[in-house]
Amino acid sequence: MRIDVLTLCTDGLAAYLGETIVKRAQDQGVVAISVHNIREYARDKNKTVDDVPYGGGPGMVMKPEPIFDALDRNQLWQARKILLSPRGAVFNQEHAQRLASLGHLVLLCGHYEGVDQRVCDAMDEEVCIGDYVLSNGAVAAMAVIDAVTRLLPGALGNDESAVHESFSDGLLEYPQYTRPPAYRGADVPAVLLSGDHGCIARWRRRQALLLTKARRPDLFARLVLSADDAKLINLPEDQAVFGRRRTR
Repeated sequence: MRIDVLTLCTDGLAAYLGETIVKRAQDQGVVAISVHNIREYARDKNKTVDDVPYGGGPGMVMKPEPIFDALDRNQLWQARKILLSPRGAVFNQEHAQRLASLGHLVLLCGHYEGVDQRVCDAMDEEVCIGDYVLSNGAVAAMAVIDAVTRLLPGALGNDESAVHESFSDGLLEYPQYTRPPAYRGADVPAVLLSGDHGCIARWRRRQALLLTKARRPDLFARLVLSADDAKLINLPEDQAVFGRRRTR
């Protein structure tokens, strides 16, 4: 995969891209990530990338020319072009999986009060990482890069790891334990030490269901539960049949 990032905040992105899983994925040729400073494409000697909004109002708006020139000169128009914006669709694991199936992404990081609408109209989509305001889109770009990269084959030490993480199947992840088996009065659940992989799988499924039900009822309401799932959490089958949830 190739990812190009257009931003005014290059230093933070460069530091992030040189760490952990994303760095390893680049070193192994799983993904190629390039960061482009939008200011380098400004047309005046002062490298101006923003201006006051037509119609008045607070703040400054990112100018269209530097962004379009960056797309032109780097031949990025054929990629999937994404604006990181609070107006966009909320980013989730399903979205990350869709993007991970593509060959080339362009992430445009918003800044200031916003981006000229003509730029927005030229994008393929707008994405928001949450219902809160950030100073710029670079932080959002890091989140998208991380979520997408770890789904690419070869990015993780074990590709199966991505399958069992929170949100990968609509559930929060079950509790994890490691050595020592007893610590400060708290013991690892006996089932995890039993060696019975069937019992362990059922325990993990039950814990994931209960955690999701307690902490993210919005996710739980969208689940398609099997009859076995209903039994695991002592949910009568007739109560499991509502909304989009159906026993199989």
